Amino acid sequence: MLAAGAAGLATLLVLAGAGISTYHERPPFGDDIAYESGYVQGLRTRHRDLTGERVRDLLHGGCARLLRDGLAGEKAALAPDRWIAGCLDGAAGRPSGHQGLLGG
Repeated sequence: MLAAGAAGLATLLVLAGAGISTYHERPPFGDDIAYESGYVQGLRTRHRDLTGERVRDLLHGGCARLLRDGLAGEKAALAPDRWIAGCLDGAAGRPSGHQGLLGG
């Protein structure tokens, strides 16, 4: 019984070590996390923009500017290009790229 527990613990430690060495501090779904974070940012701006001026700004370089100025948040650092794509989709009012069975 004790040997089986020790073997299970050793297996768990090996798997955890392999996962850490593969991904380091980046989560396995970092691209998806970055995209959805940008999408939420763009969508929130779209919903709160009464004049449409901020949405136009996002669609014409504002998403990239937010990223460049460090205002996109920590999740954008996981996949900057995906964050910008999500921001543009949200600002344009398009559905998230991760909706539905074939999203991605």
